[in-house]
Amino acid sequence: MRPEPAPLPTADPIADHVTITPSVLYVGTPVALLSTLNPDGSTNISPMSSAWALFDRVVLGLTASSKGRENAVRERELVINFPTPDLWSRVEALARTTGRDPVPRHKVRIGYEFEPEKFDRSGFTPLASEIVMPQRIAECPIQFEAEVMDVHEPGGEWPGERPEAYQIIEARVVRVHAHRRVVIPGTNHIDTARWSPLLYVFRHYFGTGPDLGRTFKAEA
Repeated sequence: MRPEPAPLPTADPIADHVTITPSVLYVGTPVALLSTLNPDGSTNISPMSSAWALFDRVVLGLTASSKGRENAVRERELVINFPTPDLWSRVEALARTTGRDPVPRHKVRIGYEFEPEKFDRSGFTPLASEIVMPQRIAECPIQFEAEVMDVHEPGGEWPGERPEAYQIIEARVVRVHAHRRVVIPGTNHIDTARWSPLLYVFRHYFGTGPDLGRTFKAEA
């Protein structure tokens, strides 16, 4: 039996609102580990959560000082790896690291440090890609090899102090890899009863809950 949704905290959903100014707008997006190629041929790993998909494209938001952004724009290819909730501590092990040397001044102030060996630091296992050069992350059940199609600058005016500059990268997925255990046998469909992404919710890590239902477009 499908679980009942949690009751609202008030019987008046119209009146029960307050105006707030949160420092971030991460209401809940999947964590992605971006693999990109360093100039020396090694693979850099960048944890991120600003990624969303539309057909065969994935749109990525990356800060200008990110080594992953620099590598992706230069090499025009990358791998988007999606970890599971049990991998959150390995993701967090990379959170304060950067592939940039020297470390940008604003990152030094909040405790970042240069780390050239991201696989060693996190305990992840490198796996060769089939089309692009950056390595995949073996422990991540879903991996997208992708090519950079375009890079966009953010538009509009900022209402207050402008945050760190960033770019929006449009990538085309050219190959998808998945662990057998999350694929419905004999199909191209992900088994949603077995696949659970790691979610980033207002700077906290979460997993997903039970299946609540499916959209009319669902194929399986």
